[in-house]
Amino acid sequence: QVQLVESGGGSVQPGGSLTLSCAASGVAFGDFAIADMAWYRQSPGKEHEMVASITKLGSTNYTDSVKGRFTISRSNLKKTVYLQMIGLKPEDTAIYYCTTGSWGQGTQVTVSS
Repeated sequence: QVQLVESGGGSVQPGGSLTLSCAASGVAFGDFAIADMAWYRQSPGKEHEMVASITKLGSTNYTDSVKGRFTISRSNLKKTVYLQMIGLKPEDTAIYYCTTGSWGQGTQVTVSS
């Protein structure tokens, strides 16, 4: 059973930056390398939203509201997926989760002045 642990969340001012990490364990390197990965977020009163995804071949997809500001990447060697976030806005405030079918516990991102 793969386990995912997100980290890197925190509180920043509008315009700030954060990089989230999602480390996978309980999965072989080869299995991680062929897994599609995604970041989702959930904020109070809003639906669970797919933020970014990356395929095993490195193709990426982003929800419109984060295009140009967020970048998803992966290190198969480290079995880790990253979400680099710049130009953060208050509406980016949410708990961010990574997933490959299994889900992590999430990491809180708060953007406020």
